[in-house]
Amino acid sequence: MKQKTIKWKRLDNVSKIFPATSNNKDTKVLRLACELNDDVEPTILQNALDMTMESFPLYRSVLRRGVFWYYFEMGDLKPTVTIESNPVCAPIYINNKRNLLFRVFYYKKRISLEVFHALSDGAGCIWFLESLIYYYMALKYKDDLPKEIDKINYKASISQKMDDSFERNFNKDLDYRRTFKPNNKKAYQIKGTRNQENRMRLIEGTLSVKAILELTHKYDTTLTIFLTSLFLYSIYKDMPSNKANQPIVLSVPINLRQYYDSYTSRNFFSTMDVSYTFGKNSNELEDVIESVKETFQKELTKENLDLHLYRFMSLEKNPIARVIPLPLKDIALKIADYFNDRRITTSISNIGQIKMPPEFSDYINKFMLSVSARRPKITLSSYKDNLVISFTSPFENTDIQRIFFQFLTNNGIDVEITSNF
Repeated sequence: MKQKTIKWKRLDNVSKIFPATSNNKDTKVLRLACELNDDVEPTILQNALDMTMESFPLYRSVLRRGVFWYYFEMGDLKPTVTIESNPVCAPIYINNKRNLLFRVFYYKKRISLEVFHALSDGAGCIWFLESLIYYYMALKYKDDLPKEIDKINYKASISQKMDDSFERNFNKDLDYRRTFKPNNKKAYQIKGTRNQENRMRLIEGTLSVKAILELTHKYDTTLTIFLTSLFLYSIYKDMPSNKANQPIVLSVPINLRQYYDSYTSRNFFSTMDVSYTFGKNSNELEDVIESVKETFQKELTKENLDLHLYRFMSLEKNPIARVIPLPLKDIALKIADYFNDRRITTSISNIGQIKMPPEFSDYINKFMLSVSARRPKITLSSYKDNLVISFTSPFENTDIQRIFFQFLTNNGIDVEITSNF
């Protein structure tokens, strides 16, 4: 009898930290969702999921432990659509359990996709969700839609979607040691009483893209810079006065696909730190915006992004580190994650504008992105004129969220608030 060949693939560079550092308090899970104008039909959704899987073979993977590294093992497990029953961003990866690293579920008009971060980042996950929604629309409304509809085209083959873009774009000749200076100063840490059973509190604010852009333009800046500054300002308004001299540091993910030749659906992102110390600087929002704007201009250069790639890859390429057994690597990654966490207050991420074929416009209301969180986090996504600002937090207290949204409403922006609590 012919022995079955097991297909496997290495984790990309940044994915290696997620299995080692995920736990019940921070599951490293992303949730993307699409709210439709009609109730979801689960049978059609299952058919759409089966069709989507043909274009994303990595999503058939399970995570396995090797002697030196984790790796993806390609299998034949079939994902099954279920009705929503788990808390937001509930654990997906469980050590030594052979299960898929994502799930698809529905509730009333909402279709949701949750993914373990080792499999992909937000940009890669949105490609999967867009394809899923495309096939769902095409199946459910086939009698109402034109026969010819523009297909979701990522200009990528399956091999390009499977590409490890960290490896391919790593410049081993870069003089990293002379130019890179890490910031190890401790940042302000948001404290609070945790929700029962480590549940994530999700608060979503939906507002008009046109309205928020009008406000943003009054401050002569971009949407991302404005909301990043407002988040810093909201944290400051909530922080104890005796902590004002501690820097508030936001980690801002950067989608590297737009800076390198990459169409991967795996992880391919970097981060930059946006820091502001209110006790040593002006507490006016206008001045915070100018500081954040300067940071964005300084950090978002090809030279700096190359340095970040080098930093990610240099340890992996170290011949000594490569032969350290996985259990010891896990310990080292947990320690590194602990110290990295001390220098970060929290994060804000903008997935950007999601586009679907215009023929679907009457059937889709909005898209949402949320993530597991150690402290209150913001994620942003927009579709048509709907911008959804999602706060996830492990804490009972919601003062930062209140301050943030209250500023917007006080400036004439209507915000529709929903919550899972």
